[in-house]
Amino acid sequence: MSLALDAAAQDLLFREARTANTFTDEPVTEEQVQAIYDLVKYGPTAFNNSPLRVTLVRSPEARERLVRHMAEGNQPKTATAPLVAILSVDNEFHEELPKLFPHFPAAKDAFFSERPVREQAAALNGALQAGYFIVGVRAAGLAAGPMTGFDFAGVQKEFLDDDHTPLMVVNIGKPGEDAWFPRSPRLEYDEVITTV
Repeated sequence: MSLALDAAAQDLLFREARTANTFTDEPVTEEQVQAIYDLVKYGPTAFNNSPLRVTLVRSPEARERLVRHMAEGNQPKTATAPLVAILSVDNEFHEELPKLFPHFPAAKDAFFSERPVREQAAALNGALQAGYFIVGVRAAGLAAGPMTGFDFAGVQKEFLDDDHTPLMVVNIGKPGEDAWFPRSPRLEYDEVITTV
């Protein structure tokens, strides 16, 4: 059975998409980032809680501060990518629930009054949104280089506050020369899917 999405779009978003390790110097514009967000904001989260927050690292000074916190192997690509985004979650997302979940405004206090519950919900739903973000970058014709190889506490202290927890750093741009590692194997259908 075929998918509703045409083959070219399937390739762009999944089959041919790869984690980029080098980038050209072509800039990523605010308009491109706005288009990415305007698409991926519709991805579902529990209670529509939408905890993902994106910090765009554009200035050379901020880039230098970020690179210091990256693992050694991630420093060169983070230093040279046209745009770098720090994806984090807002552990106080519940304050937005009256706006985001208006048909049940009491959800804010009924389900998310305790910080550990919010942190768990933010981590899960923020990870979902991070996946949507990566696919959105691909939909814009750009490559994403998501990384978790960095000093989480250092990045939080440098760029965020105690209410925001970093999830990943994503390099964004047009892929450069030798951008891809060889494609790693994937599990087959019957290794993942079971019917009960």
